[in-house]
Amino acid sequence: MAAAQLHPPFALRARLLSPLSDGGLLDERDGLLDVDAAGRITRAGAWTGAEAPASAFDIRPLLLMPGMVDLHAHLPQIPNAGLGSGLDLLTWLDRYIFPLERAYDRTVAQRQAPAAFEAFAAAGTTTVVAYAALWPESTDAAFAAAEAHGIRAVIGKVMMDRLSYDTALAAADVLTTSLRQSDELASRWHGADDGRLRYAFTPRFAVSCTADMLRESALLAAHHDAYWQTHLSEDRGEVREVRRLFPEARDYLDVYDRARALGPRTILAHAIHLSQPEIERLVASDARVAHCPASNLFLSSGMMPLASYREAGMRIGLGSDVAAGPEISIFSVMRAGAVTQRVVELSRREDSAGSGVLGALDWIRMGSLEGARVLGMDEAIGSLEVGKEADMIAVDPRFTNPLPTDEPPSAADEVASRLVFRPHPNMVRATWVRGHPVTGPPGIEAIG
Repeated sequence: MAAAQLHPPFALRARLLSPLSDGGLLDERDGLLDVDAAGRITRAGAWTGAEAPASAFDIRPLLLMPGMVDLHAHLPQIPNAGLGSGLDLLTWLDRYIFPLERAYDRTVAQRQAPAAFEAFAAAGTTTVVAYAALWPESTDAAFAAAEAHGIRAVIGKVMMDRLSYDTALAAADVLTTSLRQSDELASRWHGADDGRLRYAFTPRFAVSCTADMLRESALLAAHHDAYWQTHLSEDRGEVREVRRLFPEARDYLDVYDRARALGPRTILAHAIHLSQPEIERLVASDARVAHCPASNLFLSSGMMPLASYREAGMRIGLGSDVAAGPEISIFSVMRAGAVTQRVVELSRREDSAGSGVLGALDWIRMGSLEGARVLGMDEAIGSLEVGKEADMIAVDPRFTNPLPTDEPPSAADEVASRLVFRPHPNMVRATWVRGHPVTGPPGIEAIG
């Protein structure tokens, strides 16, 4: 059976590995997953030949998992991934990022965005939350590419009324123009294709936005019931600059709180250098955090005290943050996060060492179901459970073997450990969103 034939309805026989909404784990070494004509999962459990449909496609030894959720990425920046290591954030932006974003017009977006979404899907990402550039035409083109591709996407036009690289507009017109353009984009795209595409109002960060921009963009997000995304406390130099620009604010988070921007539709990227009052206010507001450990290491921004944040009740998922994050794969992000948290734990008091370390299955949960929860989409995606939409991936665990002659481990935690610590760029063999394939070759036809 070729990949093009695997549109819903269909049934797959494979190993099933997925976090569950009740905190448990689905681990069926010989499992059956049914997808109905609407692209929803109708069965996810043990294989029983007597009950299995005759048309079930046997893809063993592949592993079926929920698709990954990338909570923070920058579409225009992807061509410079892996460049500029060792620079601080603000210098890196000026040297490597703003030139790419200035050039990200409709023509560039029409060429690059389809390739970007294909790359995300090939790495196992079924939902991506992305920043575009300042230009509304290229944001529109990025949405059109996501619509055609089939990926689940949340995208926003970057908003800046300070340090803007849009030199064609008079300074007095930047704010009203950016608000109008974002409003028009949200009216067109937020909720498109029955909610597969959604809009995020996207003020870049407090350094590049006035209080007016932050406040008015938050009002528009609330009007559209859309997301509001920005950066928070990524770099100590950035934190100092925010303190200089907003002397009336108690701290960095207070800048956004004063704009009335905090809430369950708020996605704050990084949030590394938070004070205790900021942690408490962030949790109380129910704002959400995109943890980007690969990016934080690449730019030497710092290490998130993840265990403390989780203990405080913070809602956290994972983001690649390409291009500061050097790879698109959320599995690679998990590896960076796992290593970082080992270092954080070792730096704590010896009697508490190991208390907050996440296991490999915890990282898989963060990359899938917890990401869906950050977006408020966990009723529909994030795990292989009956009634959910079939956003899922087929992974060949043999690619993670140290030697080609080895057999993959059988225990769930060991399988997950290989996926986290030895991810391979070719291990994702197929990707589906709502039961429809969204990857090109190799696809399902090349497995086995």
